[in-house]
Amino acid sequence: MALLRVTALTGLSVIVGSAVTALLCVGPRQLSRATNDLGHRARDVAPYLAAALGLLAVKQLTQGYRIRISRALDWHITDELYAIEGEFVTALQRATPDATLELFSAAYMLGFAVLLVAGPAVYFLAREGGQRHLKELLVAYMVNYAVGTLCYTLFVGYGPRKYLDSVDGLLYQFYPETQELTAAVASNTNVFPSPHASLSVAVAAVAWRSRRRFPRWTWIAGALAATVVYSTMYLGIHWATDVLAGAVLGAGSAAVGARIVTRAERRAPGEGPDRLDGPTSEPEPTPGDD
Repeated sequence: MALLRVTALTGLSVIVGSAVTALLCVGPRQLSRATNDLGHRARDVAPYLAAALGLLAVKQLTQGYRIRISRALDWHITDELYAIEGEFVTALQRATPDATLELFSAAYMLGFAVLLVAGPAVYFLAREGGQRHLKELLVAYMVNYAVGTLCYTLFVGYGPRKYLDSVDGLLYQFYPETQELTAAVASNTNVFPSPHASLSVAVAAVAWRSRRRFPRWTWIAGALAATVVYSTMYLGIHWATDVLAGAVLGAGSAAVGARIVTRAERRAPGEGPDRLDGPTSEPEPTPGDD
């Protein structure tokens, strides 16, 4: 029952947060126009969305097999992670004010989900240029899941809260009900690289590429991503090494997404690629002001 309540609360928070973000970043006029063109927009991104959902489904369906492979390989890397950075997370927890615990707990559980959902929503509803960035983001998600799943299968690692007595599992002390939800969607050995860091940085990287058309979203995505990344260490869930590897994966996946979409759009018959960020011959409306 607790899992159902936490899931419902998280889902509602994500929906509200994403809707408010889209309204703020796109603007009511563009949102109104988007309702007249939903079919065309959906058809345009359908192949990318179908591929992303298909990969996610395969990931879920093969979870049992991957766990058995991981146990058979038995490549534990937690000692190596500790050897690299030692007591860094312990020092980080001690240096961070206790008053921020609620902020970083909310960022980890809710801010991360809003970041992943709001990005596609903003790009899908935008009048011009958004479809291109949405495709890049979906490809970045796929690269993250593919590389991350491979790493979680090969390597068995545990976060600092499970390895060091000096590190507290602050999230589950503050909000114990969330432990059921996190256990339902991910294994506690999904440590290297940090999925929260990799996906957050991927969203922020695509947002940076779209900064001239979506300046408000760039600032929001950057702030949320930075807070989520910090929270993974402060809450004792990930090592700094996990976060660094996740950041590299996130930035790399965004670059790969841009390259793949560019090539795919060039090959599309009768269609040229959407205009990218950069100087244009016509002035553009400020997002959210119309």
